[in-house]
Amino acid sequence: MPGLDPLALLTGAAAGGGLFLLIVSLYGMRPRPAQPKRHLVQKLTTRTAVAAIAALVVLVVTGWPVVAVGTVLLVFAWRGLSGGAAEERAAMRRLEALAAWTESLRDTIAGAAGLEQAIPASIRAAAPSLRPHLRALIDRLHTRMALPEALSRFADDLDDPSADLVVAALVLNSKLRGPGLRDVLGALAVSAREELDMRRRVEAERRATRRSVQIVVGTALAFAALLVVFNPSYVNEYDNALGQAVLVVVAGLFGAGFAWMRRLARFDKPSRLLMGGDHG
Repeated sequence: MPGLDPLALLTGAAAGGGLFLLIVSLYGMRPRPAQPKRHLVQKLTTRTAVAAIAALVVLVVTGWPVVAVGTVLLVFAWRGLSGGAAEERAAMRRLEALAAWTESLRDTIAGAAGLEQAIPASIRAAAPSLRPHLRALIDRLHTRMALPEALSRFADDLDDPSADLVVAALVLNSKLRGPGLRDVLGALAVSAREELDMRRRVEAERRATRRSVQIVVGTALAFAALLVVFNPSYVNEYDNALGQAVLVVVAGLFGAGFAWMRRLARFDKPSRLLMGGDHG
C-alpha cells in the first residue's frame, strides 16, 4: 500500500479519537463492579498489549490510522459485543447463592436467639461469592455498629435488587423484633429460586441474539480484511485524508450498529429497592 503523508496520518488519528470521545459522550460508560486491583491491572495490560500489536499490524498492512485506532477500540470492546453474557451469568450465580443463604439463615434462626447470632452462624453454609460480604457485615457488628445500618451497608456491598428484598426484611425485623421472620425468609427464598429459573430461560433465548451479533461483526471484519488483502485497488480511495474522513463515518455507522445490537442482547438490571445513602 502507498504511504500516507504526515498530515493524513494526523488527520486520521484525530478523527478516530474524536469519534471515540463522541461515542463515550453519547452513551457514557457503564459502571462495573469493583475488581481486585492486581486482576484489573493484569487484564488491562493484556488487552493493551493485544490492542497495540493488532493496531500495529493493521497500520503496516493498510497504512490507515483510522482503522488502526478502530482496531484498538475493537480489542477493548470485544467482550462487550457478547451483550453482557458474562455479567448475566455472574448475576445468576449471585442470585443462586443468595437464595441458598436465605434458606440457610431461615433454618439457623430456629436455634438462635436472634439475627445477631444467626448471621455469623450462616456464613459456614454461604457460597464463596457471598462470604467476603458476610465477613464485612459480621466485622461491622463486632464494632458495635447498629444492625439496621450494618445490613444497609451489606445491601450496598451486594448491589443487587433481589438481595435488597431479603435485606429489607431483615432490617424491618431488626427494628420491630416481630415474629414471622422464618416464614418471610422462606417466601423470599422461593421467590429468588423462581426468578433464577425465569432468568435462565431468558438467558437461553438471548444466546441466539448474542450469537447473531458475533456473526455479523465477524462477517463484516472478514469481508473488509479480504478486500484490503486481495483487492487493494478497490480501496485505494481511502489512502488520502478525505478517504480517512470517510472511513471515520463508516466506522461510526458500524459502531452505532454494533452498540444497538448489543443493547438488544443485554440484560437490564432492575432498579434497587434499597439505595445506598450517607452512612456517615
